Amino acid sequence: MSSKATQQPTYMRVLVYAFVAFWLVIAAFPFLWTLWGSFKVELDFFSIADWTNALTGERTQEVHGSAFTGDGYEGAWVQEKFWKAVLNTFIVCFFVVTISLTFGTLGGYALSRSGHNYTFWLLMAALIARAMPQITLVSGYLLPFFEWNLWGYLPTSIIVLVAINQPFTLWMLHSFFQKIPKDLDESAKVDGCTQFQAFRHAIMPVMWPGVITTGLFSFLLAYNDFAVTTMLLSKENQTMVPKIASFLGTTQTEGNVMFAVAAVVSATIPLFILVMFFQRQIVSGLTAGAVKG
Repeated sequence: MSSKATQQPTYMRVLVYAFVAFWLVIAAFPFLWTLWGSFKVELDFFSIADWTNALTGERTQEVHGSAFTGDGYEGAWVQEKFWKAVLNTFIVCFFVVTISLTFGTLGGYALSRSGHNYTFWLLMAALIARAMPQITLVSGYLLPFFEWNLWGYLPTSIIVLVAINQPFTLWMLHSFFQKIPKDLDESAKVDGCTQFQAFRHAIMPVMWPGVITTGLFSFLLAYNDFAVTTMLLSKENQTMVPKIASFLGTTQTEGNVMFAVAAVVSATIPLFILVMFFQRQIVSGLTAGAVKG
């Protein structure tokens, strides 16, 4: 009886489903439109005379004999060697995530278990450092990198990105560790574990959702970074975002804009796959804290 009373009317369910479907279309449209356009020529996708050319592919048909072409991808990946930027991006992301999580888990655990007053001030200092604009932090690294002939290489951007990202990982992991009862540490010590063994064998297995969530955000920071990688990397060592910007900076050369469109699609697909693969861990990590003693 109660279930029937609380059941939504049919028209309300229809409105909810219609709104969700409409929202999904609106949210997915920019990427789907970019994906569609990446298989067109520039005169179709950016047609001023008739926007429907982006749908029909009239100029693409004239040039290639088909309404679709992969010239944008071939030009970006083969001609402009976008694969190098992809490789550089994943190298930077791997080391940024690995270093940030290593220091973040150790530091976050130590601060969460510390009873000293300086813990609060350390966290406040980290928060202030994270709130500063990235460009102000990058400028401080330029002089020593130039003097020591370190500018332009991947390790320079990794160092700066870790420095920028570390306060965030410290704060986030500290909050996760605080929600884990200290009784878990004490139980492990009673069984003969040292402090580090308790951290490794008792705390970390419970912390994996939080670590994965923090690692994903760290990955996204390095993956999507523009300011740091643009200022600190040479043209030969560019990551994906600066490389795409370089395509857009040469719009007077026909085809370069389509290289950028194809590169944007190529850079977005791995993020979509990553989020879909780790969606359960992300949700469980963001809702962590329901650990019972």
